[in-house]
Amino acid sequence: MNTIKRLAGFGAIAAVFTLSVSCGGDTLPKPKAYLRLDYPEGKYVPLEGDCPFTFGYNSQARVSRSKDCWALTLDYPKMKATIYLNYKPVNNNLDVLLMDAQKLTYKQVVKADDIREQPFVNADKKLYGMFYEVGGNAATNAQFYVTDSTSNFLSGSVYFYAKPNFDSIMPAASYLRDDMRNIMETVKWKK
Repeated sequence: MNTIKRLAGFGAIAAVFTLSVSCGGDTLPKPKAYLRLDYPEGKYVPLEGDCPFTFGYNSQARVSRSKDCWALTLDYPKMKATIYLNYKPVNNNLDVLLMDAQKLTYKQVVKADDIREQPFVNADKKLYGMFYEVGGNAATNAQFYVTDSTSNFLSGSVYFYAKPNFDSIMPAASYLRDDMRNIMETVKWKK
């Protein structure tokens, strides 16, 4: 019985020693965590005004436009981002407009991991275009253009005010990509 008490005593001492040694020394800090960013579901409202087109945009955005509607911005202050839209009439220059839109997208190749092209066609509404998803730490993660191929051309891209670190802006980038896709799909030409 005495031997059992000794073994139990040694076991207790060994356990205390092991715990004190394992808990001591240098402790490592916990890794930094990122905030979980949740955004409200988009409620889309029609663009009002004298522009030669209209589309549905997220009511969370603040809209500003040039007098002639050639330049529009949808500002998202909570996300520190802006969607820039440019309108140009087509005057036998569709090839040039398409090349300019594609050139803007492919300037991102330097920082982009990949660029996915997604063609868009809605013949009933006379909408033809391309949606680009740019992966990686590029300045913009999404761009598009849409045209009726005879009179109207609208292009758009999203930019963040912060240094592009795709992992940390991914929730906002995803949200804005959906908004851009909605803009593209809801464009209606007035003439």
